[in-house]
Amino acid sequence: MSLAHVILGLLQQQAMTGYDLKTSCFDQCIGHLWPADQAQIYRTLEKLVEQGCVTCTIEIQHDRPNRKVYTITESGKAELIRWLGTHQPLPILREPLLVQLQFADRLPNEMIIHLLEQQLAARNEKLAKCENINLPVLGDESASREEVMQRLVLELVIRREQTYIDWLKTAIKVISQQDPHSSEYQIF
Repeated sequence: MSLAHVILGLLQQQAMTGYDLKTSCFDQCIGHLWPADQAQIYRTLEKLVEQGCVTCTIEIQHDRPNRKVYTITESGKAELIRWLGTHQPLPILREPLLVQLQFADRLPNEMIIHLLEQQLAARNEKLAKCENINLPVLGDESASREEVMQRLVLELVIRREQTYIDWLKTAIKVISQQDPHSSEYQIF
């Protein structure tokens, strides 16, 4: 998966500026799945224009800077459909915290717990943001097909975060009960 496909998916819903993509889409509804900063979005939009997947129209504004509005092309729609039907391999996960924990036997319990508590706070914050995303619940017959798909994805993200939070709480409990002298530790 690439940022280009995320942007094509968003532009199939409606034409937007790069700013709109960042503030209305990435910051509000898709960032929990695929975060991107403003520079990445604009670089990707330029590449999509070069590839013919997106067009750019300049809207003249007299009281503000001109707006570049991006629209998906037929070629872009075809690429999105091709990608949507393609099996995605399991992602390669890199979890720095888990690597730290793998070798953390050399640290005192308090330091390990502090690292885990920091992660717990960050995960709780992400979970709260996800839970505040306004989408109809599963089974709501008034929900559009698009909303149902978005809710299904959001449900998995919420479950993943809750599972990680539960694991962090367990890890904190286990480590707080560990005898810090059961193996020698040293701070490098």
